[in-house]
Amino acid sequence: MGTFLRTWREAVSPAEVGLPTGPRRRTPGLRRSELATLAGISVEYLTRLEQGRDRHPSAQVLGALADVLNLSLADRMLLRRLTKEADGGDPLLCAAAPSLGRTARPTVRSVLDRLEPAPALVVNWIGDVLAHTAGYERLAGPLGLLDDEPPNLLRYLFTDERARSAYRDWDRVADDLVAQLRHEVPLRDPYVAELADELTVTAGAEFADRFADLAVAPRPTGSQHIEHPEAGSLRLLHETFALPDDGQRVIVHLPADDATAAALDRLNGRRPGGLRAVGEAG
Repeated sequence: MGTFLRTWREAVSPAEVGLPTGPRRRTPGLRRSELATLAGISVEYLTRLEQGRDRHPSAQVLGALADVLNLSLADRMLLRRLTKEADGGDPLLCAAAPSLGRTARPTVRSVLDRLEPAPALVVNWIGDVLAHTAGYERLAGPLGLLDDEPPNLLRYLFTDERARSAYRDWDRVADDLVAQLRHEVPLRDPYVAELADELTVTAGAEFADRFADLAVAPRPTGSQHIEHPEAGSLRLLHETFALPDDGQRVIVHLPADDATAAALDRLNGRRPGGLRAVGEAG
């Protein structure tokens, strides 16, 4: 929680909150004194929060800090979540957390069947690929993503050298996957801790620094630029649909432009024109 508050404080410029920007500012973003004054709390109390020496801020204090930092709803929910985590977790939510799923339900697999030939997959909260369409296998198989058993999106991205060549926007994909691992899981999850320890050793700072950055929130939509050994350059959009009772999510990849739509059709053995582009990738 302290890291989150400090990161956001340093990311907000004085101009954004109506303060003058002085010529000699050593601190990026807001000073502690400035944030404390605007939020109506003491500098000493804000210092204790940022240093982790006070883990029980009231809802009013959190709301005041979130207002000054202009946090989005998703970031406010994350701040509240981190407060619960600092306090040992929310017993009510922890008790209701599902066990880590290793298989997809038959009805979910049936949904995948109806999505063919679109590249679509089901993953659990640590990124294990539990099920996928044949269209996804034709997309991901030549990249080496499905070689392990079970395949794991994070392990592939951070430890397989082929991932760097496959993803032109590797850094953005890495940011998104780690944000999902860090924030869309049960509090104090042992499976996340185990995977994080593994990747901290095998991938080093590339993973560890991202995992420690609490200010990056996961995005349900996004884009990827893939260099495919058979289909060439592909620009894909993706939508994510949560299955909260299972602790899983369905990810569907869609062509972002006409060239990608035609390339996916050829990859699936279809005459170009079957899939349609849904927009330009950012």
